[in-house]
Amino acid sequence: AGGEVDADALEYTPTWIVAGVCSLIVTISLAAERCLHYLGKTLKRKHQKALFEALLKVKEELMLLGFISLLMTVSQDVIQRTCIPPSWTNYLLPCKKMEEHSVAALGGRRLLPRNAPRSDHCRNKGKVPLLSLEALHQLHIFIFVLAITHVIFSVLTMVLGGAKIRQWKQWETEIHKNNAGNGPKKLTNVQQFEFIRERFNGVGMESTVLSWMHSFVKQFYASVTKSDYATMRLGFIMTHCRGNPKFGFHRYMVRALEADFKKVVGIRWYLWIFVVIFMLLNVNGWHTYFWISFLPLILLLAVGTKLEHVIAQLAHDVAEKHSAIEGDLVVNPSDEHFWCGKPRVILYLIHFILFQNAFEIALFFWILTTYGFNSCIMDHVPFIVPRLVIGVVIQLLCSYSTLPLYAIVAQMGTFFNKEIFDEHIQQGLVGWAQKARMRTELSKDAAAAAAAGPTRHGASSRLEMLRRAAAMMQCRRSLPR
Repeated sequence: AGGEVDADALEYTPTWIVAGVCSLIVTISLAAERCLHYLGKTLKRKHQKALFEALLKVKEELMLLGFISLLMTVSQDVIQRTCIPPSWTNYLLPCKKMEEHSVAALGGRRLLPRNAPRSDHCRNKGKVPLLSLEALHQLHIFIFVLAITHVIFSVLTMVLGGAKIRQWKQWETEIHKNNAGNGPKKLTNVQQFEFIRERFNGVGMESTVLSWMHSFVKQFYASVTKSDYATMRLGFIMTHCRGNPKFGFHRYMVRALEADFKKVVGIRWYLWIFVVIFMLLNVNGWHTYFWISFLPLILLLAVGTKLEHVIAQLAHDVAEKHSAIEGDLVVNPSDEHFWCGKPRVILYLIHFILFQNAFEIALFFWILTTYGFNSCIMDHVPFIVPRLVIGVVIQLLCSYSTLPLYAIVAQMGTFFNKEIFDEHIQQGLVGWAQKARMRTELSKDAAAAAAAGPTRHGASSRLEMLRRAAAMMQCRRSLPR
């Protein structure tokens, strides 16, 4: 065994092989880094700040993957020398253990040569390693595949959903043309508005149930119509920017969605906890991944139904309070229509849905390339096909229905996003707030010093106050304008 280890060591490997492999890896890494760099410069040149920040988030995820890879490589010796009783390895197995003759029949596959001394270290104690080197390597690959798949699926969802949202641009243009002339306002029965006819289902318990059922079905076809868009646009403008009836609502909505995208593309700490839980429950005979595949689908249908029901509630509030309206129909945005009174909850659920769907797809392709289609960990065909179909349905439904729905319905909250201002105005407001905070702190320090009165240390106190004031002014001058 010792001879095998020495023969496979780096010191006995031809230099041309080492140099060639190292050059290939470095070349691919530098090419990928340059591509991300030029993509970032392109986004900055086109003033796509939100997408640029999303790209930075992707770089952070890649850096985290690199750290995880380094940590797993450095700690593999410790893991190999951590020994456990053989009986511990008989519980919570994803596949039944194979007998020794079965292993021989498969060609006598063994672990990597470097694993032999560490296996002997535990075998001499009558124990087994905590995790084999081969299993650690496969886990390493799965984590990388999962992160890359999540980023790709998030970008794909954003691209497809953005294409659907850009179709609404023509509605925005038509609304601006129709509002060019200010004609006389006429009194209209509330039931004559198309928005009310499509969304209002009456009053009472029976109507409430009917409204939820209609909202569930509506997410599959014509989730947002022209009357929906025009009514919610007018409600937003009349609530938050009444003095600017020609406000570019579509542009604001796209900027707000791009800002939310940088939160969706990342993998938060609680998502890694879900990965660990799902891997823990992958026990032979439980078909865990089959049942878990229904979780994102159920959540996605619940989110889509809720977003459609928010629109129905906006129509219900108007129809319940008014029998006739003078002029245009105006809805009242409110956080009360959303779960927990927070529109952001919907974004967190969409984040989890996209990650869970990416987890299912990444797991399938990882098992397919690592163990093969007939592996026991792949599960039976009747459990595999529904998982793939559910994954495709989730991706399409989230891209073409749920994400566009969220983009417009999320603006029906009580407050607006900072993306309502252009980038230079946002920077100006942040700078003004920082300067105002510094002036307040300086005034408080001066008032406190004046209230303390003269003491025997008055000269030194005044000198200290002047020093602090000078330092504060220096900080103010160093702030970006």
